[in-house]
Order: sequence, then structure tokens, then C-alpha cells
Amino acid sequence: MFDYRLKVFHTVASRLSFTRASEELHISQPAVTKHIKEIETQLGAKLFDRKGTSIQLTQSGKILLEHAEKIRGVYRDLEFEISQINQQHKGKLIIGASTTVAQYILPEILAKFNSYYKDIKIELLTGNTEAISQLLKEEKIDLGIIEGESQSSYFDYKTFKADEIVLAAKANHPLAHKTLHLKDLYDVDMIFREQGSGTLEFIQNRLKEEGVHINELHTVIHLGSSESIKNYLLYSDCMAFLSISTILTELKNNILTVIDIKNFSIERDFHFILPKGEQSELIKLFLRFTD
Repeated sequence: MFDYRLKVFHTVASRLSFTRASEELHISQPAVTKHIKEIETQLGAKLFDRKGTSIQLTQSGKILLEHAEKIRGVYRDLEFEISQINQQHKGKLIIGASTTVAQYILPEILAKFNSYYKDIKIELLTGNTEAISQLLKEEKIDLGIIEGESQSSYFDYKTFKADEIVLAAKANHPLAHKTLHLKDLYDVDMIFREQGSGTLEFIQNRLKEEGVHINELHTVIHLGSSESIKNYLLYSDCMAFLSISTILTELKNNILTVIDIKNFSIERDFHFILPKGEQSELIKLFLRFTD
């Protein structure tokens, strides 16, 4: 029921890419552009600014995205409240999620899901991307949500949520208000996640594309969770690449800060990882709920 033009805008705004939106929506890029222009004409406001090959939301675009999220939520609530009347959903769903998703994104979703479907029991297992993939392969979970970009022919993958990885440091860090260049990373102390972490894999690949090799950086320590890294940052002058989802509270309370790197960003998607073939009704229900 979510108005299609609004859905197109929401997809472009979430991905900050007309190309990725067209791929996800299975329509041409000119069609995406046409829908966006129609909304801009209707509202009398520009929604995106182009900066080189990238785009950013204008202030009007940010306001529309905020309201689009609310409208999307209202439609979703309507659909699921109606389905409550017409169907009885029972059973157990075992979900595996990589650490970032499990700690910072899923709790709100699961709480709301449980408020609608009290007869569906959910069990959540947590591990890094490698561990979650193995659990699904061994059929110990029904579906997974991962942050890595490695994909296996054993599974099907579906986009869950867009994310950005940023360079973080304590708020009073000596470089807190500086803009760095990528080469400056060789001169700072870094913290990274453990081997097998999807976040580490993604950061490593993105830096390598720009000619920066992680094994040449001064890595002080590898830690097994974002929480450990955040707490370490508070007591050192180290920096770390972290999902923006993990530090929203710290940014709001001016405990941590984001260090800008000139002409460089790390954007990614979290993905559902699913067994091949037809999915169970419970899995389909959960996927629809999170859409």
C-alpha cells in the first residue's frame, strides 16, 4: 500500500544512489529519475543534491524521508493489524544475527513483532558473519542477518537495511574537528574487529580499493564487539571504523565523534541470509514485517 513514488524516493534516499535503487526496485534508472522529479514538482522542492558521482539529501529531502518513514510504518501497522484478525500465526523462529545487527537494530524490530504475534516464539543467536553462515548451513537457525559481503552458493541473500561505517574517536580527540586524508590513517593508532567479522571484511575491502592495506596500518588491538571498541576509544587516542548504528547514542551525548575523511565513505547493506528454495510461512511473515 506504500505509495509507489514514495517507495522509490525512500529507496533512493536510503541507498543514496539512483543506480542501486533501480536495481533493487527492478525498474530502469530513467524511471527512478522520473518518479523523483514528479515528487519534486508536486512538492515544489529539490530533494537531492549531486556532488560529483554521489548524491546527498537536501533539507527538504531529509524532511520527506522522515515523514516517508512514518507513513511506511503506518501502512505496515495497518496491514499487520488486519492480518491479526484474519489469521492465527503460531510457531518458533530461530534467527541468527551478526553482532551489530543483534545489538543495535533487531531489538526494536523483535519487540514490535512480538507485540503483534504473541504466539510466535523467537530465539536470537548472535555471532560474527562467519559463525551465522555456519549455523544456517548446519540448519541450526531458520534465517540469518549478516553484515559481511562474502556470499555463498549455499544460500539466498536479500537486502535488509542500509548502513554506513564511519571513523570514530572520543569527542575530545586531538583530531576531533579535523578532516583527514586516507594516507593519514598510516599515522594514527587503530582498533579493528576480530577476524571473521563481516564489518572487518567490508572495511578491509573498501580501503583496499583505495590502495590502503589494513595490515600496514598501526593496529593496537583487535576486539570482538563494537561495545568493546567504543569503551576502548574513550580511554585512548585510537580511532576505529564503526557502524553508525552502533554509536548514535554516543554521538547524541557528545561522547564520541565522527572523523571526516576527504572524498571517502563506506556504505553497505545488511543482508538476510536464507536457505535455498521455498521459505516457510514464518520466514515469509518475518521478511514482510521487516520490509
